[in-house]
Amino acid sequence: MRYFQSVLLVSEREQSQRAVLPATGPPSGQSCMRPIVQQLIRFVIIGPRRNQPRSWLAENFIPMHSDSEPPDIAVLASFSGEGGVERMLLNLVNAFAARGYLVDLLLIRADSKHLDEIHPQVRRLDLGRRHTGTSLLPLTAYLQQRKPARLLVAKDRAGRLAVKARRLAGVETRLVVRLGTNLSAALSNRNAFRRWLRLRPIRRLYPSIDRIIAVSNGVAEDTWKLSGVARDKISVVRNPVITPRLMQLAAEPVAHPWLQQKRCPLIIAAGRLTRQKDFVTLIRAFALLSRSREARLIILGEGEQRQLLLQLVEQLQLGGKVDLPGFAPNPYAYMAAADLFVLSSRWEGSPNVLTEAMALDRPVVATDCPSGPNELLDGGRIAPLVPMGNPEALAAAMAQMLQRPPPSGAMRAAVQEYELERSASSYLELLGLPPWKRRAL
Repeated sequence: MRYFQSVLLVSEREQSQRAVLPATGPPSGQSCMRPIVQQLIRFVIIGPRRNQPRSWLAENFIPMHSDSEPPDIAVLASFSGEGGVERMLLNLVNAFAARGYLVDLLLIRADSKHLDEIHPQVRRLDLGRRHTGTSLLPLTAYLQQRKPARLLVAKDRAGRLAVKARRLAGVETRLVVRLGTNLSAALSNRNAFRRWLRLRPIRRLYPSIDRIIAVSNGVAEDTWKLSGVARDKISVVRNPVITPRLMQLAAEPVAHPWLQQKRCPLIIAAGRLTRQKDFVTLIRAFALLSRSREARLIILGEGEQRQLLLQLVEQLQLGGKVDLPGFAPNPYAYMAAADLFVLSSRWEGSPNVLTEAMALDRPVVATDCPSGPNELLDGGRIAPLVPMGNPEALAAAMAQMLQRPPPSGAMRAAVQEYELERSASSYLELLGLPPWKRRAL
């Protein structure tokens, strides 16, 4: 049965010594994949034969490294870029490792510079796939091979994948899924059929999850209404955003000429250049603000709307006032030097960039999008909340904060719940672990 010539799941340390499965090969003229596929279909639909153990997948799809110590925590994620979610996950995984826990980081995709900062106690494992939809077999094989006591999963699609993989593997791994997006808002622009296609598997699979962690109360309520999961299985834990490293990076110099020779107030925004972040409304609002006072706007990030935004800047004659420098490896130095940070999103879960700007004690303005900004800004008591897609309201709020910034320390005090150590302790508790691992004496 072992016709594969390469290994689907290897750790970074094992890649230089890749195991090669025996190539006995099929009979002449017969496809080597057909027996595997036939047995796999039977295995998934009917289950294993009487003499076929559930370890069949692990034996046929990955080598069994039985000498590997089982992890205390397995974390399943997809790293695709250098966004806030990737940074948050790395903070969390590194915090687990720093507290003495052995962590397996299972990667569906591994396209992020953040992974260069991984803790040495974290074993990085590549599932050998580029998409969640094709990762079922490697994940199932991993669960059969390592049998982790607990698996923490980031995002909806990966969570549904983990439910199916655990069922197929026949293991008793505790499954905890972290959700960071208000799904109702994210699906609002889709037709009824496409929404049904997305929600049907959620309602079918989510009840099998042992615990759901939502990043905000709004995400928790939305998940409860959409999924049918019992409300007491959903917990709210704030993102592990504020770290000592954040403060160190914020103190570094910035090479941008507008910061080296600052002649007027500087407004900063950051995020992927997509419809969700709605930088179109921000640029229109800035154009209105520029009529009454001198200011400059920098939008950090890359994305599919770059050309659209550049055309809008030219159309509104904002050349020399608005800059889109692209991805910044250290956005915190920009934030720390800003006179105002603006979040213009249509939807969020818990916006990390807004939390980071507040941790750096910068004045902020945000749209009242579902779900995080309202909780961060206490319904507008801490800083202005404006309607989504309203340039006039956003411009007025920006002018207000530039003219009357909040007292020093007010922003920082509002986000203490988002400190890394506090968040990591909450995650460990929900995973069924103490705050620190007890070491043998």
